[in-house]
Amino acid sequence: MADFVYLASQSPRRRQLLEQLGVRYELLLPDAAEDAEALEAVLKNEAPAAYVKRVTGLKLDAAVARLKQRQLPPAPILCSDTTVALGRAIYGKPDDASDAARMLHELAGHTHRVLTAVAVQQGLQRFEALSTSRVRFDSMTTAQIQAYVATGEPLGKAGAYAIQGRVAMHIAQINGSYSGIMGLPLRETALLLRAARFPI
Repeated sequence: MADFVYLASQSPRRRQLLEQLGVRYELLLPDAAEDAEALEAVLKNEAPAAYVKRVTGLKLDAAVARLKQRQLPPAPILCSDTTVALGRAIYGKPDDASDAARMLHELAGHTHRVLTAVAVQQGLQRFEALSTSRVRFDSMTTAQIQAYVATGEPLGKAGAYAIQGRVAMHIAQINGSYSGIMGLPLRETALLLRAARFPI
């Protein structure tokens, strides 16, 4: 059994969270030729939970193919995807600063869900879990939203915010997994790795 996992994610926060668990990892990232962002396209009328689980599965399929193609030594492959949902509306990564401001205006003053799917591939076996948390934002003024967007923090983040960042001053309540909201729910991840017989 390998003493490390492959992490198929570009997210520095996921790396940090795996380190928190004491799990050694090697990055298994897409080649320049791979269009990783295309995997995140939302299908028409797709429910948020179905979406995040499907995208995680596609990312893991791509990572399994990458491992085989690069002829790397076998080890469990860990993949994860996070999305933000208000009702059935899915809030992915904003296109730009004005898109980030739009998302934050819509989320402000409401409770939304943060869904993070995790999947581990061990040989031919796949183990999957879904973490759902609820986050309530205070009402935010346009000036407050613009000030936050100006930090650049919302770009590249689902729902246009980072829970561990400056937006925390506007968060009234969290119900669920803080690490799941960051992008990798540690309890579910540990359970999946144990199911895959990885020593943790």
